Amino acid sequence: MVVYFPNVSKYAYFKINLFIEFYLVDNQDKKSILISFGGNLRQLRLAKGFTQEQLANELGIEISQISRIERGVINTSVTTLYAIANTLKIDVSQLFIFEKIS
Repeated sequence: MVVYFPNVSKYAYFKINLFIEFYLVDNQDKKSILISFGGNLRQLRLAKGFTQEQLANELGIEISQISRIERGVINTSVTTLYAIANTLKIDVSQLFIFEKIS
């Protein structure tokens, strides 16, 4: 069954034990998360000594894509996140350790 929620762009669920919890993410929350994630990525990239150009070259993507991710303009793929973590030699979970901007 599909339920329509106005002003909600996506929803996600997490299976915890035998319960499924749904978290609605509205457009404002999504933008806030993307900006926070991008800022965190920038800090991690700089801490590892990479320029945007160096990281992009290692990943085989455009420099502008790294810039857009870091500014929270685009939502990137899971495979790109995995490649970023491998290139920076960090655990993927480190990319998600940030405070959401309200």
